[in-house]
This record gives sequence, structure tokens and C-alpha cells, in this order.
Amino acid sequence: MTTNPSNIEALRAELKSRSLDGFIVPLTDEHMSEYVGAYAERLAWLTGFGGSAGNAAVLERKAAIFIDGRYTLQVKDQVDAAIFEHHHFQEYPLLKWVADNVGSGARVGYDPELATVAWVETATAALAKVHATLVAVETNPVDTVWLSRPSEPLNAVEIHDDKYAGRSAADKRADVAKQLAQDGADAAVVSMLDSVAWAFNVRSKDVLNTPVAHAYGVLRADESATLFVNPDKIDDTVRSALGNKVSIEPRSAFYEHLAALGKDGKTVLVDRATNNAKIFKTLEDAGATLIEGQDPCILPKAIKNQVEQQGTRDAHIRDGAAITEFLHWLSVEAPKGTVDELSAVAKLWSFRQARDLIRDNSFDTISGAGPNGAIVHYRVDETTNRKLEMDSLYLVDSGGQYLDGTTDITRTIVVGVPTDEMRENFTRVLMGHIALSTAKFPDGTPGAALDALARRPLWDAGLDYDHGTGHGVGSYLAVHEGPQRIAKGSSDVPLKPGMILSNEPGYYKTGEYGIRIENLVLVRPEQDDTERDMYGFETLTHAPIDRNLVDTHLMSEADLQWLNDYHADVRAKISPLVEGEALAWLEAATAPIAS
Repeated sequence: MTTNPSNIEALRAELKSRSLDGFIVPLTDEHMSEYVGAYAERLAWLTGFGGSAGNAAVLERKAAIFIDGRYTLQVKDQVDAAIFEHHHFQEYPLLKWVADNVGSGARVGYDPELATVAWVETATAALAKVHATLVAVETNPVDTVWLSRPSEPLNAVEIHDDKYAGRSAADKRADVAKQLAQDGADAAVVSMLDSVAWAFNVRSKDVLNTPVAHAYGVLRADESATLFVNPDKIDDTVRSALGNKVSIEPRSAFYEHLAALGKDGKTVLVDRATNNAKIFKTLEDAGATLIEGQDPCILPKAIKNQVEQQGTRDAHIRDGAAITEFLHWLSVEAPKGTVDELSAVAKLWSFRQARDLIRDNSFDTISGAGPNGAIVHYRVDETTNRKLEMDSLYLVDSGGQYLDGTTDITRTIVVGVPTDEMRENFTRVLMGHIALSTAKFPDGTPGAALDALARRPLWDAGLDYDHGTGHGVGSYLAVHEGPQRIAKGSSDVPLKPGMILSNEPGYYKTGEYGIRIENLVLVRPEQDDTERDMYGFETLTHAPIDRNLVDTHLMSEADLQWLNDYHADVRAKISPLVEGEALAWLEAATAPIAS
């Protein structure tokens, strides 16, 4: 995927016909999704950029793309710098760039279905300072000129069984209804795809690797609800399971329904962070009273019930067996010089496919050999595919979507003999991983307060990584789930028992190698007799960590004990699920390391 100059030329011609001097192109959809369906990949079509986060601005004579630190290398490979300037979104933000480059009186367009109200307010103010105007478009100009734009998918909607969900959809919506009544709201608009999936206990395949349907929901204080989805995706079995309190309407009728809520004088809960600006404007223009608050599904979705917690434990054990079989295969085949990044991806998926309840990958596998491992969110294709070479590192970040849980694991493997530098940097990453794994923290602690624990061993050596340490994970849902995070400057949402997060510190040496160690962890109460309620983490992921990359001289006795205990647990849980040479390899890979 690379920049096609004719695409931006076509867009500029369309903007001129609409009397627009510029246009903002974000990487999202009308649901404010991180991962979008093919029909919504406007940024990729325009720029050639294939990453999962970024946005662009196109003016009459200039254009720029804005990405974060994960994609500074990838953007150079995919986006023509002669057409789009490359900027880190924090170092030179999009709105500052636009304000610096538009003239007085300029009209800059945006799609209100692809922006939040907060962004619109900020953008309007930024442009007003240079006497320019932000203009909402009724139809997206990219869609007009994208002649080969894919259609929206028509995958069937399926019911997510209560034996995996842990609670009926009716029970979930009853809790939401009580909260709405307490807040004085008649209804809430739910537009995030995973929130809709959670509230109705439905799943589908409309987004690659994320089992959701393109749908909206309106939940009401009387426990009734409306699901806005293409009716061709719903069969009688699903209709019956949803029950009499759920009405099903075409997705195309969503905004018309919002207008009707306003005309009826309803009070509606809306979320500035997740509902798009068109939702707000439609309700306001129709006369609805708006109560601003958080999507009522986000927090209960993040706090997994006991069934979901056990399901994810079970899924991780099966997933750990697949990873173990893959790592054993890699240990045999990689030294032969015949394994490349693409063949490794295919082999790993074949091991996962053999496991019960598997439905999909949870994201495109990151398979980075040597210098490609230094590209944080690298996506291999035929043009970038590298072989795994001797005396080099291989980073593989992957996950599975199982009916009972979502997994996400990264392992860094040495093929051959590592350098002392590789071992030292790997060990520092491991020490940070252990520090976070063993952390105890009081009730009310946000993830931002824990982030430095994972970075400290790297900081001690003048090193760091330019991505978050942990993201929330769903239950057979999105592999990236809010509101919980562990990252610099992340939200102040406290970590609560039942939340699942990743623990993934790393180090990346441009042009040479990447290192990341990732397990998923579950927030749980600690049983200590303490003055305050204390929480800690239960490690969910079970797969060997490469002992050949560990420098025990850097590690404390406690760190080494953690690693040996972890490997003993891996061996106990995974051994019953593998056999033959893979079992023998597992026993050696998890043997205790002497200090």
C-alpha cells in the first residue's frame, strides 16, 4: 500500500467544486471505531497509510498526515513525503498545522459523523483564531471520488450465548435502565460497536478481527431498546432471542429516530467521547434535552463478570497451548533459514485453528523479523516480508478471538545467539513487565499511576518506548477496550477488579530489532489485611518467555523467582494440552533458571 497521487488530485477537485479550501480525513467511522470496516478506510485510500491510528489534512496546495510514535517508520514506507508532510501528532498537531497553512476566510470541511463534539469545538476555535471557518459537510467528499469504495458488509448477526456472556442482555439493559432513571434520562444513545454488541449480546463479522455488527442502539429507562441494524442481517432466531422489549429498525433510520426523540421532548444521555457530532446536532436541532455522561455500557462492559473471567482464563490456556506449539515449531524451523514473516503468521494461525472455540484472530498478527520488529505496529505483506535470520530477534504479537475470551500476547525470540546488548535490553523489558505484574495498589488508582513501574528499568539505562504500557481487552469483543489504560497521561479512570488489561513494555532499536513482552492481566482484590482496599494483577497469559535472552546478572532474586514461578505455572497449565516433541520443548523452555 502506497500513496496514489490521483486520489488526492480527485479529492482536491471535489473540494473546489464545493467551495472548500481544505478537508480533514480521520481514521475512524461513524461509531468512532479504532478498527474500521473496509468501506470506512478513507485515510488508507487517500494516503496509502495502513496503520490503525492517524489522520490527514488536505489543503489546496499542501497536505499532511499525522501519526503517533508507533508509526514513524511505517509512514515513511507507505506515504509519499512529496505529497503528504509527515508529522507526529503531538509535536505538530493537525489543527495547528491547518491554522498555520490556511488563509483568512478559508473554509475547511469535516464530516460530522467522523468527529466528536469536543473535537469540533476545539477545531472551530483554532480556525477562528486565523479567521477561517470549519464547515460540516452533508456527504463526505472522499466517498464521492472513491469510485471503488467497498459496500458496507452484510454479515449475519449472531446471539452471544449467556453461557459465555455470563448475563442475559435483558439483565444488562435493566441495570442501564435503572441508571438512566436515576440520571433523569428517558434514553441513552449507544453508538460504539462493542457497546452495542455487549448491550444486546450479539456478535457479527462486520469489522476484521472484531466480532461486531455495524449497528446503533437506543436504550430506554423503561427497559425497552431499539437496535438499528440492516434487517437482512437478522433472522427469526435472533429476533426471538432479543425478545419483545427490543425493536429492530434499519440502520438507515437511526438519525430519523433521534429526531423523533427530540420532537417528543425526550431527555437523552449522550457521550461526548463516543457519540459523533451528527448525533448531538440531530438531537439538539429536534429539541431534545441532552444530558452529557459516559456511554452507560462502557464501565460494566470493562468489569468482567465471573463467567467472563473464567472464560478468559480458559481461553488463555488453550491459546497458550497454540503459542507453545508455534514456539516449538519455530525453534526447529527458524534456524534452517526457511521461515519468513508470512509463513510464521500462517503457521501460528494453523495452531490456533486447532483449538476449541476459536473464531478469528483478534488483530492482524505483527510478525517482525530483525529490523521489522522495531516497527511497533508493523504489518507484513509480500513487499516487506523478511526471513528470520540467524543471530537475530523475531517479535510476534498476536491474539485469538475465542467464544469465551479474547487473547493478546507478544513474545520476542532469538534465532541463534543474541548479542549482549540484546540480552540486556530484553532483560530490562522483562524487569519492567515483572514490576507491573507484581504491583499492588489502592482502590481508586488509575492506570497512569502504574505506567512508570514498567518503564523504570529502561529509564535507568536511558531508554524508553513510545507507546502505552497497557490497554483494556474485551470478552470476545474488541482487543482494545476502554476506559481502562496504563499509559503516560492516560485517563484518570480507576482500575477495578474484573478489568482486563495488557502488560506490554518494550524497546525498539530502529533498523535493528524490536523487543516486547506482553501478557494479559486481570485486576483482582488482594486478600491482605490492610488499612485500605488493595488490588493486584492475576496473569492470564501462559506461554514461555525466551530464557536465552535473560541476563540473570541484572535481575533481582525476586525477579528471577517470579520468572521461575511463572514458568512453573505455564508448565502445569499447558503440559496437559501438548504432546510429543512440543511437550519436551515446553519442559526445557520452562525449566528453572539458577541465579
